Amino acid sequence: MEANGKYDLEAPLLQPSDCVAVTISQSGLAKSRTAMFKIDGVTCTSCSTSIEEALSALDGVESAVVSPLQGQAVVRYRPKSVSAKTIKETINAMGYQVNDFLDQGIAVFRLRIKGMACTSCSESVEHALSMVDGVKKVMVGLALEEARIYFDPNVTDSNQLINAIEDAGFGADLISFGEDVNKVHLRLEGISSVKDINIIHSSIESIEGVNHVEMDAAECKVTISYDPDLTGPRSLIQSVEEASQGLKIYHASLYVPPSQGEAGRQQEMKSYRNQFVWSCLFSIPVFLFSMVLPMLHPYGNWLSHKVHNKLTIGMLLRWILCTPVQFIIGRRFYLGSYHALRRGSANMDVLVSLGTNAAYFYSMYISLKALTSNSFEGQDFFETSSMLISFILLGKYLEVLAKGKTSDALAKLSELAPEMAILLHLDDEGNVVAENEISTKLLQRNDVLKIVPGSKVPIDGIVIKGQSHVNESMITGEARPVAKKPGDKVIGGTLSENGYLVVRATHVGSETALSQIVQLVEAAQLARAPVQKLADRISKYFVPAVVALAFLTWLGWFIPGEVGAYPHRWIPKAMDSFELALQFGISVLVIACPCALGLATPTAVMVATGKGASQGVLIKGGNALENAHKVKTVIFDKTGTLTVGKPHVVSTMIFSSMSIEELCDIAAAAEANSEHPIAKAVVEHYKKLHEKYGSNRENISEVSDFEVHPGLGVSGSVSGKVVLVGNKKFVQAYNVLVSPKVEDYMMESEQLARTCVLVAVDGMIAGAFAVTDPVKPEAEQVISFLRSMSISSIMVTGDNWATATAIAREVGIERVFAETDPLGKAEKIKEFQWESINTSKEVSALCIRDPRAAFPHFLGTMKGVAVAMVGDGINDSPALVAADVGMAIGAGTDVAIEAADIVLIKSNLEDVVTAIDLSRKTLSRIRLNYVWALGYNVLGVPVAAGILFPFTGIRLPPWLAGACMAASSLSVVCSSLLLQYYKKPLHIQDA
Repeated sequence: MEANGKYDLEAPLLQPSDCVAVTISQSGLAKSRTAMFKIDGVTCTSCSTSIEEALSALDGVESAVVSPLQGQAVVRYRPKSVSAKTIKETINAMGYQVNDFLDQGIAVFRLRIKGMACTSCSESVEHALSMVDGVKKVMVGLALEEARIYFDPNVTDSNQLINAIEDAGFGADLISFGEDVNKVHLRLEGISSVKDINIIHSSIESIEGVNHVEMDAAECKVTISYDPDLTGPRSLIQSVEEASQGLKIYHASLYVPPSQGEAGRQQEMKSYRNQFVWSCLFSIPVFLFSMVLPMLHPYGNWLSHKVHNKLTIGMLLRWILCTPVQFIIGRRFYLGSYHALRRGSANMDVLVSLGTNAAYFYSMYISLKALTSNSFEGQDFFETSSMLISFILLGKYLEVLAKGKTSDALAKLSELAPEMAILLHLDDEGNVVAENEISTKLLQRNDVLKIVPGSKVPIDGIVIKGQSHVNESMITGEARPVAKKPGDKVIGGTLSENGYLVVRATHVGSETALSQIVQLVEAAQLARAPVQKLADRISKYFVPAVVALAFLTWLGWFIPGEVGAYPHRWIPKAMDSFELALQFGISVLVIACPCALGLATPTAVMVATGKGASQGVLIKGGNALENAHKVKTVIFDKTGTLTVGKPHVVSTMIFSSMSIEELCDIAAAAEANSEHPIAKAVVEHYKKLHEKYGSNRENISEVSDFEVHPGLGVSGSVSGKVVLVGNKKFVQAYNVLVSPKVEDYMMESEQLARTCVLVAVDGMIAGAFAVTDPVKPEAEQVISFLRSMSISSIMVTGDNWATATAIAREVGIERVFAETDPLGKAEKIKEFQWESINTSKEVSALCIRDPRAAFPHFLGTMKGVAVAMVGDGINDSPALVAADVGMAIGAGTDVAIEAADIVLIKSNLEDVVTAIDLSRKTLSRIRLNYVWALGYNVLGVPVAAGILFPFTGIRLPPWLAGACMAASSLSVVCSSLLLQYYKKPLHIQDA
């Protein structure tokens, strides 16, 4: 399958425009760019000349050319000095009209967002960023606390993006600018002046392949973006040292900056922990003075001593101790409320602020009234305010702690690569002259490395010498070691068990399969699952509804109390009806929290995608994860999916006077340029035949006019002869007669589940090959297990009917569609998406006897069947895209850039079951999370409102309601964490 970028998210966000085309060179954002756009109103040379002069006068514009005939301008400029927006405004100011500026250069900015507590917060961040001019796409992950922003660097910049987030009331820390695929950080030594900085800067910039150099003179550090095809970390370090002059010696060493995401999470945990500790130092004495000591006579009697009038020592101490908790430690809730209300929304901070302020200021009123009155009796609620804030801070601390564990599987995957590698130095003849151990981060493309038994492979590469068995379970989940020999690929992070290997690096650093898997899963964790829309809809009305309900609760207890509608004995001692009603209202405010609802989906998706990746199933986002659980029909390709994908020729038949060597030579020449597995089998058969008979011929004949006919075969001209190699349908399309003898051979081969490849030369059938491709050992069990999951299996293949039916019978598939080209497969999927399959025994039996006759019986009346397509990711691209869930089999080192929704790294069919089952388990967990989140509110709000109080005397104090609110978020995160213990439902040994 064709790659569509290093992230599935990097599909073009803007379509090509007739108005503007902007080219961004490999030099990145720091150097020159060329912008092309149309201008209305340019009618003559004088117009174009005046525009060119005006643009050339702008600082940063290197050249400007305007064509009066085409009305086009080509401007070369430096983005650091001038923006494309300024260029456009300059032209508009001259009275000409520039068409809408749509830049095709998209920059990517990753930020860690601080202060998000619920879905409303993430939506606010997303909305704030979307409103920034030049932003094309925004993805905000609540559980990941990260935003990925795709924007036009000509229109806006990183500072504006961060300012937009801060204006919305949240904090932002840089994670990465661009994809950071090839960037190295160096620490410099020997720097003593600005001159030294300039010398090193110039030395690095002069190296071919260096895109951007960012110097930090204060810290003596430098960050370099580079092209890995042209240079690498060791070359950059060498350039710094070579810049030394005389006694002035410079040194550079690798510097690994701390992970911004992890550092930010640790800082947040530390902040919540410290605030909780400080809050406890004040709140616990308040609680003791209010709820404990007054009940312990005579130890608590001193608290009731009067300070002045009715103001007691206990009341004064509670007021003094509660105030710093309310206004200093609880300051974060005020800020959060202010920013939420300013942007026209409401979140948890609003509820907490309303509840604690109601308790605090009413208590302050009671205290002032007691201070000024000699007869006033009242009960303060200072312990409610302070304890409530303490419990919420504890809940947030535990929540951050738990959320940090949701990406444990991903973190373990990232740590698989070894820290050190053995680098070999070769002479011109390829002989090893030296070796040394260096950091894996210093490796460059085309380095030659030695892998000793028991060590891990540090990079992706190709074996050039030696043999070993490599355990790839840490990447693919396949426990059985895989034999490696010269020419085979190895994956970084895998373990060489018993042999010596010499490997040439092809992918290093962020380009390795391991790194791309991590990047892919991180991107997937940002994608919002459709099921989260429910939480998004609820959260918009949640807080206003809770505030209204709390007010109604207060009225519902206060008014009946004033008119004597309930017995006076219900009112606790030292309280009146207003205070009782206020406590019920505050309890309703604080027990209802939208945080748990917002965390229900993203935390489960994070854990599931990380767990799937660790088991060899890459799920590209919440959308794919959710769609997979709906699948009722799985369509399998045959070659490379149900079969091993390594076909080989088992017999050859001649139907002309041509010799077998000549037939093989012609067929191999035609097939040599094809990537199809059957074509490779024919070429391999040709090579083995010449080895067997000791032929001296080394090269395959040249082919001209070569053409591939997808799903049919290939054609071309070999030694002046027109050659067709393909199936029966293909040769008949060229009016080649298929004799009864050929028909008999084909039928005989197909009944043995072999594919018959015909070779036609100059309009006559010259011979045929019978090719077999063994069925995967696990295929039959997988089909059977899918059937037990109420999922039907169908085969759609380009092979002939007889071979396809034989393979289907072997694996247990009852429905087959053969002789289907790649586009036809996509059409079949669309048919199944809208047509239910009749699975009666009669139709199934008819399908095996004559699949083509059975097809009309399949069409039922049910609509909307969810279909998954499982293919090898090459010829099945249209079908994978058309399916509700595309599953690509056969992931190698480019696994992270496959275009399917789900990538099965192990190329093992059992992971089709794993993907669907994991999806079902995750959706079930999300629903359970919603039960936890909504259950707390559905059950807790009535109790907090006092529904049980008239019958049992049970009421929920506000501080206890706050503890329940904190527990709801924690329970949802812990519920999601249980997905870490997910086990595959089907594990086939020695598959």
